[in-house]
Amino acid sequence: MKITKEELDIENGLKKEWLITNGIGGFASSTIIGANTRKYHGLLIAPLTPPAQRYLILSKVDESIQIGDIKHNLYTNVGENYISKGFEYQEKFKKEYFPVFKYSVENVEIIKAICMKYGKNIVGIYYKIKNTDKPSKLSIAPILNFRDFHSMSTDHYFDVKQTINNTKVKLVIDGKSKFPIYMNLSEGKYIEHQNDTFKDMFYIEEEKRGFFPKENHSVSGVYEVELQPNEEKEISFVCGLEDNIEEINVKEIMQSEIERIDKIVENVMDSEEKSNKEKRGNTKSKNVSDKNKEFISELIKASDQFIVYRPSFGLHTVIAGYPWFLDWGRDSLISFEGLLLKTKRFDLAREVLLTMVRDIKYGLVPNGYSGFDNRPLYNSADASLLLFEQIQKYINYTGDYEFVKENLYSKLEKVIDGYIKGIDVDNNNIYLDSDYLIVSGTENTQNTWMDAKTNGIAATPRNGKAVEINSLWYNSLMVMAELTEKLEESSIENTNNEKEVEIKAKIKKYKDLARKCKKSFNEKFYNAKRKCLYDVVSSCKNSEDTNNNDKKCEEKNSDGKIRPNQLFALSLTYPVIDPNSEKAYNIVNVVEKKLLNNYGLKSLAKGEPNYIEIYEGDSFKRDMSYHQGITWTWLLGLYFDVLRNMIKAEKRKTYKTELENKLNDFTSKISKTFTKEIEQRGCIGSIAEIYDSVRPYEPKGAIAQAWSVAEILRISI
Repeated sequence: MKITKEELDIENGLKKEWLITNGIGGFASSTIIGANTRKYHGLLIAPLTPPAQRYLILSKVDESIQIGDIKHNLYTNVGENYISKGFEYQEKFKKEYFPVFKYSVENVEIIKAICMKYGKNIVGIYYKIKNTDKPSKLSIAPILNFRDFHSMSTDHYFDVKQTINNTKVKLVIDGKSKFPIYMNLSEGKYIEHQNDTFKDMFYIEEEKRGFFPKENHSVSGVYEVELQPNEEKEISFVCGLEDNIEEINVKEIMQSEIERIDKIVENVMDSEEKSNKEKRGNTKSKNVSDKNKEFISELIKASDQFIVYRPSFGLHTVIAGYPWFLDWGRDSLISFEGLLLKTKRFDLAREVLLTMVRDIKYGLVPNGYSGFDNRPLYNSADASLLLFEQIQKYINYTGDYEFVKENLYSKLEKVIDGYIKGIDVDNNNIYLDSDYLIVSGTENTQNTWMDAKTNGIAATPRNGKAVEINSLWYNSLMVMAELTEKLEESSIENTNNEKEVEIKAKIKKYKDLARKCKKSFNEKFYNAKRKCLYDVVSSCKNSEDTNNNDKKCEEKNSDGKIRPNQLFALSLTYPVIDPNSEKAYNIVNVVEKKLLNNYGLKSLAKGEPNYIEIYEGDSFKRDMSYHQGITWTWLLGLYFDVLRNMIKAEKRKTYKTELENKLNDFTSKISKTFTKEIEQRGCIGSIAEIYDSVRPYEPKGAIAQAWSVAEILRISI
């Protein structure tokens, strides 16, 4: 992925970003011209308790080259009323494994590559310089900080204590002696600065998001390297929280990271090639194009960035998105197949499942962990039910019933029992109603994926019987019945009649609950007037109109707005709406006409009350629009699964062929759209969280989102 000089103007340069990660929650990120436009930009954002408590350590490194008596600044920084113009010397930006910048100044060529040491809070910068026929001097100025990456050092002056040993420097900033910062240059000299503050770096993107945009940084000193005429030189700069910083070889880090990533990619591509050959037999079917292989390869690389190790658990987990999200249960499970199963990383898949069940409470899977004290957070009605679908998919890929039996099955029983008995931890208000449908949430409790809440106001209140919660509930009951039959059948052969009766009664219970749930769902969720599903059916509890079972009350109070959540009813292993029914075709027709575009599905149909198609403004305005019409890429995975389920269920040849053609057209369009996205827009090499729902469909939200990457990868392989 290359961006040439013609494209490296200031507008493109400030809009396009890059990201690399270190496998424990840390990352480096900035723009393709090296100017920081977010408070989350920096060359070392390090988790102090991985993957949480992320701190900005190294904001950036500013270089200058002095040729003869003339000094040329290669850096680009943004102030409130100025932009420095180092980008004018930049010839190229490239990102394959890590970002590479090429500069040319009066025939001096400088290549700069940035990498992170996997599993460590260390960043390395490799420079390759080809000097002109004059003596030159390269200056390298590390711009430092030490603050939580959500906060800002506005109007702050830093207390910096330095211990200098040649080019190795130990720094304690603002008395944080528990976390000293180390940096080293492979050669040259270090000139210490006293009380040198970079004042008012201006973050354009934070201003757009309604936040104060200026902060200070510390310039502790400058490295200088002399260059003889026509000399070629390689230099390495390292910064991190490890005291053996001088032993770190940046070229070895780079090579090690290339080999690690290549191994992941090759494992997937070799497996897919083998699978394709088996499907083709010995026919001369066309292979996947080189262009599409390149696209899939980039998606696999992107997928790796979200899989991180949580040392306190001794397990891997999934970061929901960069730069600001931590690991979330819901996001991890929606991303699970694409990130871990499609990429054949089954050992890590097992770890992520163990992470999901580690802290189940009253049947609830944590939707995340506090970034401050590691406390599990139980603000989700769907994460627990998504777990069943992903365990089923794990079995489909691996056949590993033994792992499920030993580690997961009893946890799933607790989930089912919890939902039947009722769960009110953290005001989730989850219970099984008399019609065998699940009620969840309150007017002030957001526990579905449409969870935006600001100033105490629920932006998208969905309390009641949410369509996806009940689709997942039916699916979970069916998965549980199948698992119980499979895992308990060996017990039946070697047990007494009483145990056999107990096991069969358990299976019957799950199937009866599923049957009754499906009956009520089909009776209550289908909106005949709009030919699609209600988004939320009211439980009518405490209603003044009628009692809890009155259908008129439910119809009057149910939410008929057209949203994508209804696709859950058709997309799961066990669809609660029959995929070859008239209802299914009507639902898909409405979704295609009202919600589907090339970048995802709108969260709300145009024309509905409070529809918003552009994500912009301060936090209140953005939160109130988040699920009110903005396009979400991950929802394409639901649509993909719906088409596959309909094809599988359809017996009529003409209809089946039409669906197959539709699926092929869809996957082709996805490949074309997101090949361009990964190569040319937003965060180069990844996919954004959300998009505006109007041309040019600008990427918004988190610059790299796990479920966006996971679902496009899943669709593309």
